[in-house]
Amino acid sequence: MLTLLARFLKALNSETGAWALAFAFVLGMIMGFTPLFRVHNLAILLIALLFRINLSGFLVSWMICSGIAYLLDPWFHSIGSAVLQAESWQPVWQAMYESAWWRVLQYHHSITMGSIIVSLCFAPFLAIISYFLVTQYRLRIQRWFLKLRLVQALRANKFWAIYSDLRG
Repeated sequence: MLTLLARFLKALNSETGAWALAFAFVLGMIMGFTPLFRVHNLAILLIALLFRINLSGFLVSWMICSGIAYLLDPWFHSIGSAVLQAESWQPVWQAMYESAWWRVLQYHHSITMGSIIVSLCFAPFLAIISYFLVTQYRLRIQRWFLKLRLVQALRANKFWAIYSDLRG
């Protein structure tokens, strides 16, 4: 866990593009909000690996959003149920459920449908917000953060040794 946190801080402090970190956060959020064992999560993982998304940012975002997802599951269920029970969409859902491919994707589950809708709606906002936060961290907070006494005390800790080893 310390190594993951150290790699995440290294990515924040490195020359890695802010948009690359923002997209890592977005992909981690989508994977964290939706139920784990779904086909679209495999596609997200492949995208993260193929496009060399920052894996530490992706994993940190995934872990945080997985924890938040448990709190939001009732909301995901109500949104998914509302979408799946809409009268005008019933022929579409019926046709999709009759296809084996769509049953494998499991979008007929209310939590899966609700969480993917919320994730995709929130993704552009998270990308912009995280880009802004990463750039502001690099411009303003990084120097101030390194001057804190707590950070200076941590430099003598095992965590700082792991972080320093990653820099080299």
